[in-house]
Amino acid sequence: MLSYVVKRVLQMIPTLFGVSLLCFVIIHSVPGDPAHLIAGVDATDEQVQSVKEQLGLDRPLLEQYFSYVSHLLRGDLGESLQSERPVLQEIMTRFPNTILLTVFSVAIMVVVGLFAGILSATKPNSIRDNVTMMFSLFGISMPVFWFGTMLILLFSYYWPLLPSGGSSGFRHFILPSVVLGLSSSGVLARLTRSSILEVIHQDFIRTARAKGVKERIVIYKHTLKNALIPIITIIGLEFGTLLGGAVLTETVFSMNGLGRFIIQSIQFRDYPAVQGCILFVATIFVVVNLVVDLCYSAVDPRIRYE
Repeated sequence: MLSYVVKRVLQMIPTLFGVSLLCFVIIHSVPGDPAHLIAGVDATDEQVQSVKEQLGLDRPLLEQYFSYVSHLLRGDLGESLQSERPVLQEIMTRFPNTILLTVFSVAIMVVVGLFAGILSATKPNSIRDNVTMMFSLFGISMPVFWFGTMLILLFSYYWPLLPSGGSSGFRHFILPSVVLGLSSSGVLARLTRSSILEVIHQDFIRTARAKGVKERIVIYKHTLKNALIPIITIIGLEFGTLLGGAVLTETVFSMNGLGRFIIQSIQFRDYPAVQGCILFVATIFVVVNLVVDLCYSAVDPRIRYE
């Protein structure tokens, strides 16, 4: 197990290196110059050039990248061009809100997705199955910005029960968590249904039923347990996706999180902030994938990591 973990950690290094290189190339290919934004619309060419020299933006891109990597190896993500504060400090200020939103959303996704998938799989091709899958398709298809706007209109404008934005308390997380959780639960519901249907017709399930085991125990103890591998996989992937994909949701609900900070940094052409945020999210994503792989052996004892 330890050797497998060490091997996977070493494999993260080229992955994150590739992420940093791809992000650097893309963000520097975006039209616009942060020096003009910092210097102001009325700045002269000399003032803009002076800002570029101060920020190191006048150097060749290859030299800028190697400088970025050298600082990165020392744990330095650079300074934000907007706030002139360390990027890591800016990230850690907003990360608690993003991780809370992600955890709440995944909790809603797991509860709703598993329940809907089990409900659908126990009565395949029935009205219940068709209705459940119709709602799961609706959850997959609807854009989060539209769903978020509709919930704000309903529960903040017409019925002022919940705040429409902010991130200063638990009540501020309810609507955005529901948006992300329900949008992701459709994928989990469909996968749960297909996984259970693959297991439920196997011989050991027929044997359990022939012995007179209660149907609830057959479903939740025998069937679901043996269908958990793909379900755990999609939960881990959705966790990483929600962590980095809360950009629109945080923007709609005006939350002070990483997603909204990334949008603001892209608009300002804040290269260090964008690169630091994406690299930070990518690191968490690969760590979550490692944890998911380790969970396989806990669910299925036949899986061993040597």
